[in-house]
Amino acid sequence: MNSEQMQEIITNALEDVKAQNLIALDVRDKTSVTDMMLVASGTSTRHLQALVANVDTEMSKLGIEPLGREGETGSDWVLIDYGDVVVHVMLPETRALYDLEQLWSGASPSDNVAGDGTSAADSVE
Repeated sequence: MNSEQMQEIITNALEDVKAQNLIALDVRDKTSVTDMMLVASGTSTRHLQALVANVDTEMSKLGIEPLGREGETGSDWVLIDYGDVVVHVMLPETRALYDLEQLWSGASPSDNVAGDGTSAADSVE
């Protein structure tokens, strides 16, 4: 499975549980560690847990398990590493503090999903 297919599955899993401000960053030109970073916000630590659980469930159905994970129960930031795709799920305050989008500036936003589940593709040349 390539990174774009994995991104689509994870994006759908996050949307199903109402992830907010979901954005995908193509970082292939910035790092050799991963191809894509998905960044999403949740409304509470319980919501973060639900988002992560749904991603885990959908990926496990395909026989794909994470290579690593950081920040679990009660955390304000959970990272799931699927190799070609790294998922960051955060509370809005934590997301604003670390501002991964700015940190990886120059990375191309390949997909931006509003909190209501609608998509708006962004392209940066």
